[in-house]
Amino acid sequence: MAIGYEFDKGTLTIKLAGRLDFAMHQSFSDAYSSQEPKQVSHYILDMSALTCLDSSALGMLLLLKDHAAKSAKISIINCSKDVSKIFEIANFNQLFDIENLVD
Repeated sequence: MAIGYEFDKGTLTIKLAGRLDFAMHQSFSDAYSSQEPKQVSHYILDMSALTCLDSSALGMLLLLKDHAAKSAKISIINCSKDVSKIFEIANFNQLFDIENLVD
């Protein structure tokens, strides 16, 4: 799993690749904690290179939501069909903006 991130003008983009599972908890947390929550108005999670995620990854996304509080928007973009289906089953489409699904 590789996690890259970039902060620009209030937007923190986190790019995920490989598997997002419990082994990546600290790296994922470090990525979104790289900026103070009050400095970030929008978190973008780019999942174009993500191959799979497990139930702990769903928990990690909820921790990000708590970290961001109500002041920041969280968008999940470029999900595969499999990842999108997991989000749909878990009703995460009601908690996050999920956009730009790839085939």
